[in-house]
Amino acid sequence: MRSTVPALLLSFLVMSGCGTAANPMNWFGNDDPDAAAPEPVEADNPLIPETTGLFAAAREERARYRGTPIEAVTDLTIEQVPGGILVRATGLAATQGIYDARLTPGNEDELPEDGVLTFRLEAQNAQLGAGAPQTREVIVARKLTEQQLGGARTIRVEGVQNALERRR
Repeated sequence: MRSTVPALLLSFLVMSGCGTAANPMNWFGNDDPDAAAPEPVEADNPLIPETTGLFAAAREERARYRGTPIEAVTDLTIEQVPGGILVRATGLAATQGIYDARLTPGNEDELPEDGVLTFRLEAQNAQLGAGAPQTREVIVARKLTEQQLGGARTIRVEGVQNALERRR
């Protein structure tokens, strides 16, 4: 009996610090409102930065693509893939040091005009000078879905000196 009462008192004291159902203070209900209840969250996420402000113009400037057209388009291949087609273009740049090559749409809304869907073969250039043709070659591919193709019957890829077309 001597050791039982102090053990019960000690366990009661230890368990009263818990926030669980084992806490004897929670056995008969709690009159206080739940302190752990979350406050209503605002519609905006505070972890996502605002698009307006001091650095918004710099972010938009970085997002714009600054490629220049490749000198000549040497090959154009269209392959059927599930859900659409894969347009693969090979080009030859005027100088070495090309990077970040893309097939950019010929018009802003990316819709075919008179059944022709036009792209420009563009890349950014580090201006490293002329070299062997193998070191200036670039291959770029872009997948187009059936929805993006719309009524396009012909795919056209343009460079500075020439353009190649392939019918679907």
